[in-house]
Amino acid sequence: MATVRIGIVGLGTFGINHLRCFRQLGYGGQAELVAACDINEELLQQRRQGFEFTAYTDYRQMLADEQLDAITVVTPDPLHKQIVLDAAQAGVHILCEKPLDVTVAGCQEMIDACEAAGVLLMVDFHKRYDEYHLAMKQKIQAGDLGEIEYGYAYMEDRIEVPRDWFPGWAKNSSPAWFLGIHFYDLARFLIEANGKAVWATGATGRLAELGIGGYDSISAKVLFKGGATVAFDTSWILPDAFPAIVNQGIRLVGTKGLLECDSQDRGTLTSCTDDTPGTQTHNQSFLRLRYDKQGREVWEGYGMASIADFVSNVEVLLEGGTLADLGDYPSGSDGLEATKIAAAVHKSLETGGLVGV
Repeated sequence: MATVRIGIVGLGTFGINHLRCFRQLGYGGQAELVAACDINEELLQQRRQGFEFTAYTDYRQMLADEQLDAITVVTPDPLHKQIVLDAAQAGVHILCEKPLDVTVAGCQEMIDACEAAGVLLMVDFHKRYDEYHLAMKQKIQAGDLGEIEYGYAYMEDRIEVPRDWFPGWAKNSSPAWFLGIHFYDLARFLIEANGKAVWATGATGRLAELGIGGYDSISAKVLFKGGATVAFDTSWILPDAFPAIVNQGIRLVGTKGLLECDSQDRGTLTSCTDDTPGTQTHNQSFLRLRYDKQGREVWEGYGMASIADFVSNVEVLLEGGTLADLGDYPSGSDGLEATKIAAAVHKSLETGGLVGV
């Protein structure tokens, strides 16, 4: 198979997982981490201490200088679109973090540009790669639930996420864009239906007290085509003492049965050490570290699997395959449908009424 030459745009909190993934895929020659870009020069130099790549502060220069097969876009939500458009024009395959864009029109423009250029556009909806969610999918497809009638999903972050990770742009995002988008897509993936209508409410207060602003929490009821309804609760104001950065789960009920996945309490690793405020739980299904026989770091879990799947897809294309040969993957169209739901959530927050998707 061909070695995929990769570049990364954005090296922040989640960008390091892309660095890790491409470094370890390089052990066997599947990928080569060629270059990475971030506007923060200090962060750029910090990342170079643990990873080898040519550093850029301008992604356009990176696209022009390097012979890349693919890039991944790991920037704040509102910055995805132009990078994807420029990468498509350069003929480079693209993995974009979620949400694809924060507007429906922006998503469509990105999809159109990639289709015109004949490049892969994939969205990093890693919840689809969680082994527990895949087991749910298998049972649903086998008919174990019958017709799905309703469900519930929640995703909640500790307050450190908006307060410490990105206080400068948290107000331009929201619990729906940053968290809900994961489960809007996962529900679509499991139910195999797009959104039809949304009613949402939101609360403010805690982030305003911290001078950050924006929504603390958003609750939305989504009607899917086919008749199923799913309630989504999202927030990012859990106390610092909560034992995990993220608390999350999903429950679906059908005419013949129910399925539940509590992603927080599913046999997680628990620790309590002097350098943490209390007992901590760790989602080993998302990320877990081991070392190979050469003593090199190898990160596993669905947080890596989704990124690695992008590389596998690009390999197929470099070997002469087509997009039709890739089978099921979270595509630009999936990104568009999830954004339609999130955009409708925010429109409902503004109007106070039921909004069509």
